[in-house]
Amino acid sequence: MQRYWVNKRHYQPGSSVVFLLDGGETSGEDRIPFLDTGIVDILARATGGLGVVLEHRYYGESIATKNLTTDSLRFLNNAQSAADSANFMANVQFSGIDENLTAPGTPWIYYGGSYAGARAAHMRVLYPDLVYGAIASSAVTHAAIINWEYMDIIRRYADPTCSLHLQKAIETIDTILDHRVLSAPLKALFGVHGLKHDVDFVSLIESPLGSWQAKVWDPKVGSTTFDEFCVALNQPLGHKKPDVTRLEYGHPDRMVSFPGGLKVDIAIVNYGAWIKKHVVSRCPEGFSHEECFGTFDDTHYQDTSLSEIWRLWLFQVCTEWGYFTTAPPDPTVPRIISKRIDLEYESKICRQAYDPGEHFTVPPLPNVTVVNELGDFDIAMDRLAIIDGEVDPWRPDTPHSDYANDREDTMLRPFKIIPNGVHHYDEYGLQNPDDEPPEIRKIHEEMVAFVQHWLRDWKADSQEISAYGLIKSVSCFLVARSSVHCDGKW
Repeated sequence: MQRYWVNKRHYQPGSSVVFLLDGGETSGEDRIPFLDTGIVDILARATGGLGVVLEHRYYGESIATKNLTTDSLRFLNNAQSAADSANFMANVQFSGIDENLTAPGTPWIYYGGSYAGARAAHMRVLYPDLVYGAIASSAVTHAAIINWEYMDIIRRYADPTCSLHLQKAIETIDTILDHRVLSAPLKALFGVHGLKHDVDFVSLIESPLGSWQAKVWDPKVGSTTFDEFCVALNQPLGHKKPDVTRLEYGHPDRMVSFPGGLKVDIAIVNYGAWIKKHVVSRCPEGFSHEECFGTFDDTHYQDTSLSEIWRLWLFQVCTEWGYFTTAPPDPTVPRIISKRIDLEYESKICRQAYDPGEHFTVPPLPNVTVVNELGDFDIAMDRLAIIDGEVDPWRPDTPHSDYANDREDTMLRPFKIIPNGVHHYDEYGLQNPDDEPPEIRKIHEEMVAFVQHWLRDWKADSQEISAYGLIKSVSCFLVARSSVHCDGKW
């Protein structure tokens, strides 16, 4: 079973195109805004097309297993997920639509962002007869075991003062932990004096950095947490003059002393206050710091019930995709996370969470080859668009990576970068396009233009559709100006 949702607000029988948005590693319900006012609606409006969100098998309610054990998850892999999408495209019959819109008799444009963006690119490669075109946004087509570049993008593009203070603070914290004597008062400053392992402590204080990815140009859906954290990091303390914020990190006037001999810059004091207020405070009353933030108790990861949805994407990480976010392997490279964050620490959860099954065993390290052999940085085909954000922390894993070859941007093979864009910025849209920022209006106009160009070359394939024919049950929702529930089969 796979759920899907349909927008036929702009559908014009007889000259149609289907835009399928891959739900990716979350409930398909989370993608409905992109169907209603986002990129799917934008493209459908411009072409008289039908919009569809397809929920990824195993996510949301599209799950047919009784638990999330290693054996139950063994079919949660790139090849099977692609086959699921292909089967849907070749067999779906939309409720209330008499026209046969299955592929390859109808042009289907496959869209995805992030992991789903990689899937969009892979679908164009694996099923070129079914996927007439694909738009891969922030597409992580390069799977990597170590993904230290994620944090490096943040370091390079964050506010310079904030970035420098983070670097210096982490250097200081690592030095204090190296010498051990003051590690206890340091952890107390961050509100976690009871946290046993130093590596858990430095992992915990990474928390605000992940909010960089949550930035969105639309303030109604985007997060401002990272910027708020940066502002807080350089605030003067009550007994310090405001102008200390303009002094260099480590200047004597910026230093604060604590009982026990700990003396640190105000940036570290502010860092600790932020972590206490926004992270440590979420630890329920009656639970120890170790119970809330410790990661070395294997029993915390043994529950395999369907409610433990964290096991889904992590299984894909551990088996095929990787992306363990470590400190830079080269110690001379500046960093904003501790040197203690290494591959052993980041990957140990794979061994803790997934016991060997009767039919499948999680490999010692992810088999990233099964992803990268589909094209890696150089993945390319006619009618495959690559769109990325300039300051997206995932850009190092996309075809716009600094490791990748540059390429020409053409109508047949669009290759576009959104200035100051973060993660799949093009996926979001507004009811009134004139209210969008100029760079977002521009990318949307360019996307409409190249899709219309692709469709001018369309010639329906007259061959019978028979090769993908498992009939499966799905539930669907028609998204129009008012939502109507419906049931469909494909």
